[in-house]
Amino acid sequence: MFSLQTIFGKGDKFYGLLEASAESASSSATALIELLSTPVSQRSLEKFKQARRREKDLFAQISEELVNTFVTVLEREDIEALSSALYKIPKVVEKFAERYSLAMARVGDVDFTSRAVMLEQACEVVEQMVGQLRHGMDLDKIKALNDQLQTIEGEADRQILELYQEIYTNESDPIRYLIKRDLFEFLEKAIDRCRDAGNVIYHIVLKNS
Repeated sequence: MFSLQTIFGKGDKFYGLLEASAESASSSATALIELLSTPVSQRSLEKFKQARRREKDLFAQISEELVNTFVTVLEREDIEALSSALYKIPKVVEKFAERYSLAMARVGDVDFTSRAVMLEQACEVVEQMVGQLRHGMDLDKIKALNDQLQTIEGEADRQILELYQEIYTNESDPIRYLIKRDLFEFLEKAIDRCRDAGNVIYHIVLKNS
């Protein structure tokens, strides 16, 4: 397989594109933390838009390369599955940022930052897992990283359940209740998307190890 990749000049092209996609997802999580800690008058959604544009461009480029490439470093369906999983992460993060920016005056003093930090941690683990692919199908390393990702996702679920409990118990304003629940669900979904990407990578390595 390696000799064929060399002959057709496809070496690590897909690895690089997938790594760039994972990096873009991490950038969106970092931008979210910055948004939450920035004074209202200085807040901007531009970094989220940039991350989404980059992710869309990478997704389109990967799809085009799959059509034009005879030999791929991974199975085509695996590249497509991982590209799709990575694509969804900044998409959900941007949706949270948009809704939060529209409704932050009604949100109150809810602490979203600690959950955003967990999202950033999850994205960083996904980025490590994607980067590991080009170095060989080391199942032990990928499993350890995936276990770490599952731990983050489990803790995030626990903390978000606490937030749900708080609004179920104490929130009397129905509009604010719906806004908070909506935002909690976007954060939960973003972390779940990281878990999904990790599961795809683990499946790829398990199949090829």
